[in-house]
Amino acid sequence: MSARDELLKLILEVSFEKRPVTLTSGRKSDFYLDLRQTLMRPRGARLAGLLALEKLLGGPPVAAVGGMAVGAVPFVSAILLAAAERDPETELLGFFVRKEAKQHGLGRRIEGGFEAGQSVALVEDTTTTGGSTLEAADAVEAEGGKVARVLCLVDRGEGAREAFAERGLDLEAIYTRADLPL
Repeated sequence: MSARDELLKLILEVSFEKRPVTLTSGRKSDFYLDLRQTLMRPRGARLAGLLALEKLLGGPPVAAVGGMAVGAVPFVSAILLAAAERDPETELLGFFVRKEAKQHGLGRRIEGGFEAGQSVALVEDTTTTGGSTLEAADAVEAEGGKVARVLCLVDRGEGAREAFAERGLDLEAIYTRADLPL
């Protein structure tokens, strides 16, 4: 079984439910997808990291991968581990974007391996409208970074691709709605 097929099988076993749900965006959906259930399992993290890294290596280079806390954190970690497994000397960095800057310490909104001038990939486990990743893009750009890539594990097919296109970004998805048993 390919890594892609194996990960999809795991997603369908532990992260997918065909039932009505209200999404973060307020939209109604006839299926629920909680990819933290997949990404917080060793096999899920390993497979997701490998598949995402494979996509990232096949396009414009980036210095770092990141996304909105809390959702992107396990995915970022999985990608970094896959990168280190492939090349122990990798210079790929990871970061996450807070909803708001901390009110203590250094008061950062972006934490981790992020610096102004970097070209980055933003990642998200599931995209619906793309709102949280667009918010992360705004934060990265406000701090002097350039969003070169946007990658998700599953694109629900509910407007994210179009929202990113309006910003001149292509959404790269490992899986789409068509891969789900709807």
